[in-house]
Amino acid sequence: MIRILLAEDETAMRAYLKRALEQAGYEVTDVDRGTAALPLLETEHFDLLLTDIVMPEMDGIELAQKCAEVSPDTKVMFITGFAAVTLKAGQAAPDAKILSKPFHLRDLVLEVDRIFERGPASGLI
Repeated sequence: MIRILLAEDETAMRAYLKRALEQAGYEVTDVDRGTAALPLLETEHFDLLLTDIVMPEMDGIELAQKCAEVSPDTKVMFITGFAAVTLKAGQAAPDAKILSKPFHLRDLVLEVDRIFERGPASGLI
């Protein structure tokens, strides 16, 4: 099963994203900040780091850079509600996918499916 580490500081958003991805057949571990995600990246295998860019303590860009060091095979996908940080994220992690808020949960799942070259999951929201 494909494992996703979700780093999102907004509780409601994190719950929605986790539920949608789990319903699509992904295994999701969720944390509320980058500093909580980093130790997991160092000790566990994740296929995808799905991270908000703007978070307290450690932003998603710094987290993605550290992910590249400790878990280079982990793909990265950013989610953000701030258009201004999109360019910075693209420069810091050029291979990462960036999804701007607001987005429909179906769009998120479709983007993750594309990353792993999976067909559309059944039972989508």
